[in-house]
Amino acid sequence: MSFRFKQFSIEDDRCAMKVGTDGVLLGAWINVNGAKRILDIGTGSGLIALMLAQRSASEVNIDAVEIGTEDASQAQENISNSPWPEKIKIHSRAIQDFNPEYKYDLVVSNPPYFVNSLTPPSSKRKAARHTSSLSYEELLMSAKRLLSDNGRLAVILPVKEGNTFVSLAQFQGLYCNHQLAFFSRDEKPQERWLFEFCRTPSSLKAEHLTLFSGSGWSNAYKTLVFDFYLDLL
Repeated sequence: MSFRFKQFSIEDDRCAMKVGTDGVLLGAWINVNGAKRILDIGTGSGLIALMLAQRSASEVNIDAVEIGTEDASQAQENISNSPWPEKIKIHSRAIQDFNPEYKYDLVVSNPPYFVNSLTPPSSKRKAARHTSSLSYEELLMSAKRLLSDNGRLAVILPVKEGNTFVSLAQFQGLYCNHQLAFFSRDEKPQERWLFEFCRTPSSLKAEHLTLFSGSGWSNAYKTLVFDFYLDLL
């Protein structure tokens, strides 16, 4: 199935994780201001990398790392068919083995998040959804190693896992300076955390966003994703 956005399309039939709200939400929310080099860890279909390519200046360089061979291949196809084939480079390898000669102003990830749950039968889907392929500690150590002195890390996680991640990040010397609490509906429990971390503690900017209002998307969510989704009213 092809997902058509305003400026690009995504094919994800060979990818372990499909296009979903988490990726779109993170790609639209991330602060790209001042970022000249961006790293997307676990790019999957290339969705977030393409969203950041659309949102950033023409001279920005984006590296997208993906451990899954099929995912990386399809991400490359999606990028080659996009308006930014020269702006994004796919690296088919584990982030633990990724050693570029430069640092990044922004590192982003929609990471595996199931820690102690039953694993799915598909090894591809297991790698995409479970931390056995990339633990939180490994993600944080990789981000710290690859971030510039003033660089930032942005992630999206379920609530319980997100609370754990904040504590682990602080232990690694990465401090949350911006967070978004995400709800599907106001009357339901919070479903996701979106976090931005930096190397220096600072005052926390805290926000919240609700996906649905009444029978459709909330105005706040439509405003956030307006540049990407077709036929938004």
